[in-house]
Amino acid sequence: MNDRFLPASDPVADDVFSWTIKRDAEDIRTLLEWVGVANTARERAAILSRAQDLMNEIGEVLKLADDER
Repeated sequence: MNDRFLPASDPVADDVFSWTIKRDAEDIRTLLEWVGVANTARERAAILSRAQDLMNEIGEVLKLADDER
């Protein structure tokens, strides 16, 4: 099951990939600002975990975008 949902070089897919990367990067930036003001180690760990999830998502999007080209 390696069928593509969108054909290669689809401009809509490129827009979605770009939007996702931009949005995740902005969210990561905000989360990293919050780490500096977090009150507990537990809060810092939760914030960093979410930032890591978003970085992983960016990695997956980059792989998908590369596959589309």
